[in-house]
Amino acid sequence: MTHSHNAESTLPRRDADALGMPALRMRDIVKTFPGTKACDGATLEVARGEVHCLLGENGAGKSTLMKILSGSYTPDAGTITLDGEEVSLGSPTDGVRAGINTIYQELDLVPDMTVAQNLFLGHEPVRGPFIARRERDRRAAEAIARVGGSFAPSDVVASLSVSDQQLTAIAKALTTDARVVIMDEPSATLTDHDLSEVFRVIRELTAAGRSVIYISHRLDEVMAIGDRATVMRDGATVGVFDIATVSKDELVEAMIGRSLQSNPPKPSHPTRDRADLLNVHRAAIPGVIEVSGLTVRRGEIIGLAGLGGAGRSTLLASLFGDRRAALDLTLSGSRITHLTPRAAVRAGIGLVPEDRKSQGLFLDQSILRNAAIAALAPFGLNPLKAARALCTPPLQQLGVKFSSVDQPVGQLSGGNQQKVVLAKWMARGIDLLLLDEPTRGLDIGAKADLFQQVHELAEGGVGVLLASSEMSELTENCDLIWVMHEGRNIAAYDPRTTPPADIARCVVTGRNDND
Repeated sequence: MTHSHNAESTLPRRDADALGMPALRMRDIVKTFPGTKACDGATLEVARGEVHCLLGENGAGKSTLMKILSGSYTPDAGTITLDGEEVSLGSPTDGVRAGINTIYQELDLVPDMTVAQNLFLGHEPVRGPFIARRERDRRAAEAIARVGGSFAPSDVVASLSVSDQQLTAIAKALTTDARVVIMDEPSATLTDHDLSEVFRVIRELTAAGRSVIYISHRLDEVMAIGDRATVMRDGATVGVFDIATVSKDELVEAMIGRSLQSNPPKPSHPTRDRADLLNVHRAAIPGVIEVSGLTVRRGEIIGLAGLGGAGRSTLLASLFGDRRAALDLTLSGSRITHLTPRAAVRAGIGLVPEDRKSQGLFLDQSILRNAAIAALAPFGLNPLKAARALCTPPLQQLGVKFSSVDQPVGQLSGGNQQKVVLAKWMARGIDLLLLDEPTRGLDIGAKADLFQQVHELAEGGVGVLLASSEMSELTENCDLIWVMHEGRNIAAYDPRTTPPADIARCVVTGRNDND
């Protein structure tokens, strides 16, 4: 049985009266969907001016609990109290009116509208019957500046990077007078610099008496920003912990119900005798990327480190034929100067993209169809029996949680969707796997499962090119790490012999101190 720490006595800089009556209290929340009980008597209490972290594996019930709080779902049982008053939240509009503002991991922005239009959608400043555009743009610029954004109010959201879209969503929350701000994986697409700006905003919010519910799988962030943490497992609350006195291992054990080795031994992929799989002699898009001299051997995992906009995602998209680039590659002994996605798949290349929803999956199609789409011919016979036989093993190996392979993949949690994308390439069989932020939105157990499969693929001779914003992912899993800076691959490091701080310094400064 997970124990709970006495959080209220040790919370830093918290007023005792405020802790006496929580800003938010959710009690005995139950929510059942066909085939599963998503929330099973869950409880959550958040103090005024507190950063309260909500932790748990994918499928633990966190998202359902937050959708109930925001008014998107109606609970089957249980009560919600805000500042001592019981509330009934029948719709997202009710949630906003009650002072609940949610920043979703899968951003709810309108891509074809400008940043300013998105920030004030539904509560635009007006002058008479007209929108006060100049006032709206001025206030939008202030909100963008508060989150450290470098884009303009007039920029169209679709033109922004994923990282800047996330900052836009956070800025949007600042334009309403929320009592409780829910942040669902806000750092999933952010650089370290962006994240420090978000942390600064969070501290501003809590200093003003607002409460922040922070959902993250990254325990370093939890330890840095949180006051307390509630851990959920199988739809129930299993513990409330004081961040100042709890260890990461205790949180992990509470989340997954078992101990998980924090720093597993770094796998070794002997590559001395392995043949070159990919040689990037040149991959270039004028003014965007200029990459050369990058090699991936069979069975090798090569990392790509860099700040947002350094060119990692663009390089992977170019190697998959999804971005038009000047190419000079050797893949499995064949020279390649032009690629399309179809040609890349035929050549044995698979891509797990950063944005799985728009680039990696057909959300309204079944899990089975998504997993089989790359392996089975699009024309002619596409027997269901063959698809099941081909795709069931990788789905099981990856631990994808679903009620039926025939259910739409869009019904799965974000982490399980990402596993289906990987299963698609495992089912087909590939030589080169391109991974772009593959653990975005995955919990700590799911990350371990995913990388176990990646290492097994490498041990089977697959070459892997991995782009990640988490330095620990790169140093713990890669045989070599290339640093990308302003579109160029400027230095390569062996993580077994190079301190992570040296690699991080090169990422930020663009200088290789070993030169």
